Amino acid sequence: MTTSVHIRSLQRVSPAESTAWHRVVAASTAHDPPGAPVPDLRQIQAQLTGPALRSRLLTWLATGADGTPVGVAGLRLFTSPGQEHLAELELHVAPAHRRLGVGSLLLSAAVAACRTEDRRSLITAVPADGPGEAFSERHGFGRALTLDHLVLRLDEPAGTGLPRIAGAEHPGYRLNGWTGTVPDDLAEAFADAKNAMNDMPVGDLDYGRVEWDADRVRAMAEVVAGRGDTLLTIAAVYGDGTMAGYTEIVLPGGSGPRAQQYDTAVVPAHRGHGLGLWVKAAMVCRLRAEHPDVVEIETDNAEDNVHMLAVNRELGFRSYRRTRELQLDVQAA
Repeated sequence: MTTSVHIRSLQRVSPAESTAWHRVVAASTAHDPPGAPVPDLRQIQAQLTGPALRSRLLTWLATGADGTPVGVAGLRLFTSPGQEHLAELELHVAPAHRRLGVGSLLLSAAVAACRTEDRRSLITAVPADGPGEAFSERHGFGRALTLDHLVLRLDEPAGTGLPRIAGAEHPGYRLNGWTGTVPDDLAEAFADAKNAMNDMPVGDLDYGRVEWDADRVRAMAEVVAGRGDTLLTIAAVYGDGTMAGYTEIVLPGGSGPRAQQYDTAVVPAHRGHGLGLWVKAAMVCRLRAEHPDVVEIETDNAEDNVHMLAVNRELGFRSYRRTRELQLDVQAA
């Protein structure tokens, strides 16, 4: 183990510290997951200094003897009722400084913070079958969930049938779309639909249960806007005003070539009518019309979420990488 590394807890992250963090994350991301987008400096600054939804972020920076940034760790502590037991770790070590004990030092700091904060479960996401997974398993993490990451190219022929899908009639339902915060007259119905996500496949993750209300959905939109991102939503609304399903897309930085899929959900009572496919096809058509600079959408699904994987593949999404959610029992570590 190296003795020339200094681990420092960051209190208020400065622009210079954000730049150092970005340097490590960019090198780590480019080295490991094939095809994964490298976050830009704006995204890193927003992650480290922007608002968060019912969570707190603890951060550490590892530097070498000459002050060079060699590793970073971020620990998100969830504060929502039902998730106070949970923390989420992001850890990166610059490729040239791996296998020297940097990652172990950062992980030790994060686990100690989990114990101080009385967290029993620590989860982290890593590229499947990569060095991050091997490192985590050596330190006691176990596999909890495998995610299949897919990309849809908006300029390829596979998507030429989407206008037909988006324009199909679904008797009793109508489409409603908005940008940013949900309209007041739909806020309660949207919160009810959000709660449908509580039955999504999470493998063996000790994730807890998130309860949504109108205030929380508004707060989530404010967090996205506070990062400088744009949130787009399309919902299927039933005749009585019930929100039957929805899909969300985030445009990092407000625009750019790759959009990120957030939630897609259909309320259990309205499943079996093709609403998930409908709202997602309508969203693609909206992106093409309103944001022609967006050329691809990235999404991810649990490997056992057979229905949503089938929906995405029908839309033209193609798999390009896998990640795993790993989990550590903090009390046993």
